[in-house]
Amino acid sequence: MVHYSSAHADSPVAAPGQCEDLPGTVDLLIIGGGVMGLWAAVKAARLGLSALLLEADRPGAGASGGLLGALMAHLPDRWSDKKQFQFDALVSLEDEVAQLEAETGHSCGYRRSGRLIPLPKPHLRQIAEGHARDAAIHWRAGERSFDWSVLDHSPSPQWLSPQAAMAGIAHDGLAGRIAPRGLVSALTRAVDQSHSVRRMSGAPVARLFGDHAVLENGTRIGFGHCLIAAGHQSFALLQKLQAPEALPLLQPLGSAVKGQAAILQADVDPFLPVIFLNGLYVVAHEGGHVAIGSTSENRFEEAFSTDHLLDDLIARARLLSPALAEAPVIERWAGLRPRAIDRDPIVGPHPDFPRISALTGGFKVSFGIAHRLADAALSGLSGAALDLPPSFLFEHHLRVASQDV
Repeated sequence: MVHYSSAHADSPVAAPGQCEDLPGTVDLLIIGGGVMGLWAAVKAARLGLSALLLEADRPGAGASGGLLGALMAHLPDRWSDKKQFQFDALVSLEDEVAQLEAETGHSCGYRRSGRLIPLPKPHLRQIAEGHARDAAIHWRAGERSFDWSVLDHSPSPQWLSPQAAMAGIAHDGLAGRIAPRGLVSALTRAVDQSHSVRRMSGAPVARLFGDHAVLENGTRIGFGHCLIAAGHQSFALLQKLQAPEALPLLQPLGSAVKGQAAILQADVDPFLPVIFLNGLYVVAHEGGHVAIGSTSENRFEEAFSTDHLLDDLIARARLLSPALAEAPVIERWAGLRPRAIDRDPIVGPHPDFPRISALTGGFKVSFGIAHRLADAALSGLSGAALDLPPSFLFEHHLRVASQDV
C-alpha cells in the first residue's frame, strides 16, 4: 500500500492561532475547516457575523483537500427538487468563484468544461437521446440554457478513445471542474482577510452540548449558535445530541466512505471536458495535471493509504484516454468522504437543540453545492425557513435514523 500524500503546491497552510488563544464564548461557532465550513465562514464574514472557525487539523485536511474536483450534474430526466437545487447551485457557482477570486487573488481552478460520457452500447444511446429532450426543458436559468447532446464520434480521439464509445458519446454542457486545493486556499484566504471571523487550527472538538462545545484538550467554548461542518466526523458529534424525549436513533446518521484518486502529468489541454464512465472520472486541470478517481469504498482497513483499487482506476483511465497511456503518476491520494444516512446533505437546526445546526454530507457533490448549503444554514440561524429540498433537512435524517431496519 502507498500512504496518502499531502504534498502539493496548492496545499493550504495552517493559519495563525493556538488552542490557548480560544475565547470563552462566541456568537457563531463553526466546526470544520473543509469546503462546507469554509464557505460558511466566508458567507458569515460577508454578513458581518462574528464567528470562530475551528479546524481539527488544517484547512482541507479531509476530503476537501483531495484531487478530483469534478462538478457533475444529476441527469436531467425525472426532474425533482433535489436536481433543481443542484442545477441552480452549479450555475451560481460561476459567479461565486469569480467573486472569491477577485477578493483574494487566488485561482480556484474553475472551468465549465463540460462532460463526455462514452456510450458503449446502442440502447445507452437511445437513453442519452431522451436526456437531450429533458435537458432542453430543465437545464434553463433565466435566458441561459445548457445543452445535452449525443455525438457520433469522439471530438478528440487522443483524449477519449473511439473504442470506448462504439454507440456514440453524450456531451453534457453543464458540468465542469474546480481545483479542490485551489478552492480551499482561496476560501481560507478570504476568511483570514475578514474582520469578523477568526480561524483556529489544531482544535478538534470532542463533545457538543446545547450551548457549548468541549475540545479534546478540555477547553470549553460557549456559543450563541453552532454549525457542524466537520465532514464524516460530524456524524459522531451529532449522534450524541439526544434529548431525553426524542426517538432513539437506531442507525448512525452517516458514515465515512473511502475514496482514492491520483494525479497524472500529461501534455493535455486544460479546456478538455471531464470524462465519466462507470464511476471513473478523468479531469483535466491546469499545468498538465490530470486527476483520476475515485473509488467509493464502504469497507476498508486503512483510510489514508492507496492500493490496487487505485491501480485499477489508473489502468482503466489509460485505456479510456490514449493521452494518458504513458503519463507518469505524480501523486496518489486517499481520504474519507461523509455520506449521510439518506445520502443527501444534512443541513439546518437540530429540532431539539435550536442553537446547533448541521452543514455536512453532500458525498460526491459537495464542491458544487456547498456555497448554497452555507447560505441556507446561515439563514436558518435566525429561524427562517430553509429553502432546501425536504430530504436535506436535519429532522428528515433524524427520522430515517430512528427507523428500525
